Amino acid sequence: MFLRTAIAALFAACLVQAGPAQAQGAQAGQCPGNPNALGIARTVEIDTTGGPGFGFEQYKMHDFLLMKEVVFTFDDGPWPNNTRAVLAALAAHCTKATFFPIGKHALWHPEILKEVGAAGHTIGGHTWSHANLAKLKGDKATEEIEKGFSAVKIALGAPPTPFFRFPFLQDKGNLEYLGARNIAVFSHDLDSFDFKARTADTVMSTVMTKLERKGKGIILLHDFQQATAAAMPGLLNELKAKGYKVVHMKAKAPLATLAQWDDAAKKEIKSAGVGPDRPTSSVVRTVEEPAAPQPTAAKGPAAAVPVKK
Repeated sequence: MFLRTAIAALFAACLVQAGPAQAQGAQAGQCPGNPNALGIARTVEIDTTGGPGFGFEQYKMHDFLLMKEVVFTFDDGPWPNNTRAVLAALAAHCTKATFFPIGKHALWHPEILKEVGAAGHTIGGHTWSHANLAKLKGDKATEEIEKGFSAVKIALGAPPTPFFRFPFLQDKGNLEYLGARNIAVFSHDLDSFDFKARTADTVMSTVMTKLERKGKGIILLHDFQQATAAAMPGLLNELKAKGYKVVHMKAKAPLATLAQWDDAAKKEIKSAGVGPDRPTSSVVRTVEEPAAPQPTAAKGPAAAVPVKK
């Protein structure tokens, strides 16, 4: 048993190489404006050869996190308001995460995805349309995977990271393909179930309760969800207060997308090639709108509104 454990630990170490926390992420105590920031405890580089799996919910091989270490992962973005709120919360703590955007969303909101990349976060893939790949066969599943990555590349203006998470965590029949493409597969160690949450407090409570029980792990969240965006500032503060540390995951090499699917993704862009790639806010701005109606003075005592004290 001891020999088997030692071999597994050595194999994991070969796939996951630790590096120093980068200056842009800042170590705890080195974050401008926030002396209590989480920062980044360490950055790990992943050799994605053969498609290793991460997250003990499904893939029980690479146990590289130490106690009190967490990895933030966000699915289903980019999305207006919510993704930017998540980015702001992470920036306030000078920390980093891994994002798994949907291809369609990436092409709808490329300016937001570029902000994710510019902030130094890792960006993988989450299919083209969030399809359940276990229900698709052959080329249809391949199209979802590859077209999704190609869309991310086009929106980002740079190659994506070879990290992938299956929608609904349904990996049946497609692990071999990802292995052949040298794409790492991500599950999770604890699920926030934020897609069911209505409030920030619910998201925070779910994550902290599970984390206190497990002690560490890859956390599954969604930057698509408003409750998650609202929860992030408080969640980060709580993690810092309870002594947790953030690990940032990167790949040893970027993913080379396939020309066939790059072309297919480009065809999905409406009015492709018309004008430069600029955020909508720099192209369209409101210069005139009707003035707000002026309040009418109340007539007589009956119209008076009581003042709450």
